[in-house]
Amino acid sequence: MSPIFDCRDEAQLLGGMRQARQAIGRGELVVIPTDTVYGVAADAFDHQAVARLLAAKGRGRQSPPPVLVAGVATLRALVAEVPEPVERLVEEFWPGGLTIVLPAQPSLSWDLGETRGTVAVRMPAHRIALELLEETGPLAVSSANLTGMPAGITPEDARDMLKDSVAVYLGDGPSKDGIPSTIIDATSLVGQAPAATGEDADADARPAPSVKVLREGAVTRAQLRGVLGDLLEPDPEAQPEPDGS
Repeated sequence: MSPIFDCRDEAQLLGGMRQARQAIGRGELVVIPTDTVYGVAADAFDHQAVARLLAAKGRGRQSPPPVLVAGVATLRALVAEVPEPVERLVEEFWPGGLTIVLPAQPSLSWDLGETRGTVAVRMPAHRIALELLEETGPLAVSSANLTGMPAGITPEDARDMLKDSVAVYLGDGPSKDGIPSTIIDATSLVGQAPAATGEDADADARPAPSVKVLREGAVTRAQLRGVLGDLLEPDPEAQPEPDGS
């Protein structure tokens, strides 16, 4: 059975990190702790490794994994543009529990699945994840569980589900709260300047840019609105309370 390294023990940390780096280099999968839940990771630029990640979770290409990065410089290298409102979000919430979907840099040679030209990027606030990312580069990472099952909040949870499809499990105790990251779609903020053509009048008919919340999680809508204001989509309407009759 694939080993679990308790990274709270310095000796196990060194051995586990070495084996994790080697496994990623071979195109294998590694489970890592993050600031949200445990994640199963693969080299983002190895399409066979990404395919193994999706297969291990029981997912198809229609559910491409997010990409974890070690810093904002890597974000800029992976996406076509970082709009100013996204700069503000990154300054406020990174590293942390916010995943941002933007148009991918078209020159990149990777295959994360059916992304429709986008990539979901996050910088985690966890020392082990960040150290590994510094050494491996961007990793495709999804929650360490089988699709439809609760996200793994301990390495043992993850191994019970993913078993030997993962080469190395890095542990750092239970996840702090088990709440996954919030995912937002900021693609509408990119390329908003109207084109210099005789059809500029049509620009007024374009839909206004709006950041959409795809999944609520560690960062709340109220926190997002504090940074984005009206650029955040309207909050969903509250369901009416039953009248009790």
